[in-house]
Amino acid sequence: MSRGFVLLVDDEENVRESAREWLVLSGFDVVTAPNAEAALAGFNARGCDALITDVRMPGMGGLALLAEARRRDAALPVILLTGHGDVPLAVEAMRGGAHDFLEKPYDADHLVAVLDRAVSQRRLNSEVERLRDAVGASASIETRFIGDSGPARALRAQVAQLASLDVDVLIHGETGTGKEVVARALHDFGKRSGSPFVALNCAAIPESVFESEVFGHDRGAFTGAAQKRVGRIEHANGGTVFLDEVESMPLGLQAKLLRVIQEREVEPLGSNRHVPVDVRFVAATKADLRAESDAGRFRADLYFRLATVIVTIPPLRQRRQDVALLFRHFCIEAANRHGVDPREPDAGLLTALEDTDWPGNVRELRAAAERFALGLTLDPGSAVAGQANQPSLAERVATYEARLIAQMLAETGGNTQEASRLLGVPLRTLNEKIQRHGLRPSRS
Repeated sequence: MSRGFVLLVDDEENVRESAREWLVLSGFDVVTAPNAEAALAGFNARGCDALITDVRMPGMGGLALLAEARRRDAALPVILLTGHGDVPLAVEAMRGGAHDFLEKPYDADHLVAVLDRAVSQRRLNSEVERLRDAVGASASIETRFIGDSGPARALRAQVAQLASLDVDVLIHGETGTGKEVVARALHDFGKRSGSPFVALNCAAIPESVFESEVFGHDRGAFTGAAQKRVGRIEHANGGTVFLDEVESMPLGLQAKLLRVIQEREVEPLGSNRHVPVDVRFVAATKADLRAESDAGRFRADLYFRLATVIVTIPPLRQRRQDVALLFRHFCIEAANRHGVDPREPDAGLLTALEDTDWPGNVRELRAAAERFALGLTLDPGSAVAGQANQPSLAERVATYEARLIAQMLAETGGNTQEASRLLGVPLRTLNEKIQRHGLRPSRS
């Protein structure tokens, strides 16, 4: 692949030809012109990645060429070649939109480095413009899972293939990698797209209401059940059920879910009816479910039933070349959302972003882009370190829950039955939470 298409303008033939030869050997496609007028006569903005021009030339000078080129294509990177006395002029030109300037005689390797940055910016701008047109649209998988790296392309190809196959899927990925994005793409680009997509966060639904919420109930099934309720799975009939954080589901409920997945029917609470359902199950987890099932914390039969096909989402640190593109895309989204002018990240910031590990993955990068778009100072290293040290909402809720349970156990002298009554949760649920948080009820 070419490193970029370059238009080189210089009235000195020796300088022009030696630069052309070096750039061609370095992998660029180069077209030369002896003056600005000839360059403009054959100027094709769409096919050009960068323009290099001498400042002082007979007829139209380099600064006038810069102005005309940017009038035709404001995003075209223009690099000025200057003599020593032209440096102040070149600096002023950069304020007017020039990408960079090189003082003659320039180092050939430095010219290549400057061109690489310019071409990279040009291609990123082109891609961002394409994405800008696609923001809010769902016409292609590329608009859902953005990236040009090998892992990103492989994931898109896998999702495109699986979307048309009516099989259950298990999505595995770290926090913030985009598991629900992939789940929705599987639904939206498949034959079930016209039916409901129902997302269930298995960690957020209390065990005491899980069956009623998910499987439904008949009137009078329990105190307060004044009327029949259609469960979430039945509501998704014809569509997709997304089981997020499936590793958080208690073992007892796992057995009931397994039966639904195997039989493709639900039995509402308080009913002997078996309601057939036509749904596709897509589960997501950040845990190693195979290891969890081997350790007895997740039912092995449910794991094997869910894992008909496994989609693994790569963390952001394994596709660093996508970071700059994602960041700029999120900046545009945030600017549009907040009604502010888009800010352009410089090359130094983009390099620093690419060098960051992003433990929160795409979600964390999106948050950083939001801060940048709003004009806040962004230091990738310290920002990530600060965020990494900040507990997530789930961690804060878990800490509060553990503190509350420990306090109630202390007040009841370790009587878990009394504590469960005061907290309003089933005894089994309380015992599971005590075990999960590593608490030890000690009787006074």
